[in-house]
Amino acid sequence: MDNVELESLLKVESSLRPVAMHMRRDANASWVVPQGRAVWVPAGVEHEIEATAGPVATRTVFIEPGFLRGPELAACRVIGVTPLLRQLIVTAVDELPLDYPEGGREERLMNLIADEIERAPAPGLHLPMPTAPRLASLCRAFLDHPAADASLADWARQAHLTEKTLARQFLKETGLNMGAWCRQARLLLSLQALAAGRSVLDVALSHGYDSPSAFSAAFRRAFGISPIQYIKGEVGAAMDVVVGSGFRE
Repeated sequence: MDNVELESLLKVESSLRPVAMHMRRDANASWVVPQGRAVWVPAGVEHEIEATAGPVATRTVFIEPGFLRGPELAACRVIGVTPLLRQLIVTAVDELPLDYPEGGREERLMNLIADEIERAPAPGLHLPMPTAPRLASLCRAFLDHPAADASLADWARQAHLTEKTLARQFLKETGLNMGAWCRQARLLLSLQALAAGRSVLDVALSHGYDSPSAFSAAFRRAFGISPIQYIKGEVGAAMDVVVGSGFRE
């Protein structure tokens, strides 16, 4: 488990499967980082990298705290890496010394990297976890059994709330209605299951889909590629995945 006092941008150059990064600050969280994406880690955040299968090649750029001032960089996030940012990272890691002089090419290159990080596209899919104990308990139970039927009426009964109250609280805490949250949870869990080598049929049926075709259609709508393309290591336009606190397989 690393805990660095510098802020860092770790880019996944190549991998047979997406890389999982586990962060700890006040609560646990996990990020799934496909090939060609990067994860931003603020200073002081303990983290570890887990490759679900095969070798992984990465490059990391370390940055002094406070050098980047964008409010969205106060927390961990996955970002898309443009061709320009990728080449800047390659050059910085391969050519720049740790202690370089101010005012020269090295400083200009790092300033450009900072600009590109701050303007990088935001993550495409995030599963927030509610903090209210009753809602959090329901969500954790669903993550353990994503094939289970989930209805507003059933969850309201288990939480001893009216359907209207549960719907209002759930939307307030997560920004999603319950149905949308369950759909996103199933998709994110399916990423980890596919990366672990499970078949499309197995993943579809164990994550609440009626058929592999229904699962494939939902997967393509969310990520821009099919489950088979994902297994082969192809990266879709929406394949930036950030997973909120408490998420697990």
